[in-house]
Amino acid sequence: MAKAAKPLVPVYEELIRQAAQGEVLYNDDTAVRILALQRETVAERTGVFTTGIVAVAEGRRMALFFSGDKHAGENLADVLKRRAADLPPPIQMCDALSRNAPKLAPAIEPLMGNCLAHLRRNFVEVAPNFTPECRYVLETLGAVYGNDDTAREQAMTPDERLKYHQAGSGPLMEQLRQWGASQLDEHKVEPNSGLGKAIRYRLNHWAKLTLFLRQPGAPLDSNVVERALKKAF
Repeated sequence: MAKAAKPLVPVYEELIRQAAQGEVLYNDDTAVRILALQRETVAERTGVFTTGIVAVAEGRRMALFFSGDKHAGENLADVLKRRAADLPPPIQMCDALSRNAPKLAPAIEPLMGNCLAHLRRNFVEVAPNFTPECRYVLETLGAVYGNDDTAREQAMTPDERLKYHQAGSGPLMEQLRQWGASQLDEHKVEPNSGLGKAIRYRLNHWAKLTLFLRQPGAPLDSNVVERALKKAF
């Protein structure tokens, strides 16, 4: 396999280079078991991971996979170091884990958005114990996703989609923010309960969860890279 792969190295390198020029990059990683692997980073790190990066460039999707002891943010940083200097910062979409964030110079640091699907899962998990509250959150998020479906069906441009979300989804997201803040501020929910933790997660990451209301082309979630990672196993 190693011998057969050698002629493909230039293709592999070019794919990484093209992905680095993307407008949107999704990244995530998952633990993986590999029998033998040369370590590249700190010896104290014992975990082995496969990172998935899906880049969208000029309407095309490119999937990259990296296995080793680097986290998703470190692998994304390596990819973005190949980005052309004259391009604007890309959009990054991931969940809120700190290891997904690349450490880069401000000039090439991506505009980070956090995944609404991860936020939704937090409320799905506690819905049996907080049914009315979670139903409100899930139905509101469902309306936001419905707006995104409409934008896709109507083939809106990124700017048209942004304005559509600002008009239709902006008020919905603001209602969610105010509702969550009141639940905690007025002591309607215990902060350390399942519902309280889900609300605090939302408020703590609010700016990144709502990037799609400020930045043309920002996606709602990172589901595309999660689906890509499943193909690696």
